[in-house]
Amino acid sequence: MPAELLLSVGEVARRSGVAVSALHFYEAQGLLSAERSRGNQRRYRRDVLRRVAFIRAAQMLGISLAEIAEVLQQLPQQRTPTKADWTRLSSRWRESLDQRIADLVTLRDQLQGCIGCGCLSLKACRLYNPADVLAGQGPGPQRLGQR
Repeated sequence: MPAELLLSVGEVARRSGVAVSALHFYEAQGLLSAERSRGNQRRYRRDVLRRVAFIRAAQMLGISLAEIAEVLQQLPQQRTPTKADWTRLSSRWRESLDQRIADLVTLRDQLQGCIGCGCLSLKACRLYNPADVLAGQGPGPQRLGQR
């Protein structure tokens, strides 16, 4: 591809609003690919901006980079996701997002009463954990996020 059609890492960072270090990290994770100039500098095709937007949109939904990488690997030859790709690929995350929303609603509704962790043995605890019995189920939240 002609060099004038390629973007430097700084230009991609400026246009996408993502730090240069994040672009380098995305590349190391296999989410982006860059060509190298004669001086061994990264050069990106312009369509990388759409790919970065896809990654950022998914991250804003709380999707991990590992999950994003998994769905992007379904695209042939690392092509840039289209609107149809977003619709198809993001539908895989719907169930997980619905569960996360339900967990957040539960947390919000119980926030003033208890954090649902099993480590509180308060007499006034709305989830009531006599003798700290939930501690036997392991560390961390025991009731919040139960499926």
